[in-house]
Amino acid sequence: MLQPAKTKYRKAHKGRIHGKANVGNTLAYGSYGLKSLEPERVTARQIEAARRAIARHMKRQGRIWIRIFPDVPVSRKPAEVRMGSGKGTPEFWAVRVHPGRILFEIDGVPANIARESFELAAAKLPVKTKIVTRVAA
Repeated sequence: MLQPAKTKYRKAHKGRIHGKANVGNTLAYGSYGLKSLEPERVTARQIEAARRAIARHMKRQGRIWIRIFPDVPVSRKPAEVRMGSGKGTPEFWAVRVHPGRILFEIDGVPANIARESFELAAAKLPVKTKIVTRVAA
């Protein structure tokens, strides 16, 4: 699973996801992309599950690009622990996804296989998504 090799701080504030994506909102590598339509935190496990679904459906042909990286540590306190006594330990890694952000890109497969792959991947993600294609110029 994806996670940073090293971070400046061990724990992060929860924060809020405001506004639309102003970087990573256009296709950069592939011909087809999966774009988020709502703000949400996507975990490293969800990214990996979606990647596996895409790769399995494409039967390992073509190329996949993951355009998001989980760099926010999410901490949790154990069950049945009293209030106070500090912040919990980091449990997993997540990425804050803004609306309009491209999550995955695909190239080297027919349009119908790309569409079906993205539909399988979208079922693994907590955000509503849309499939976008490169406009032939």
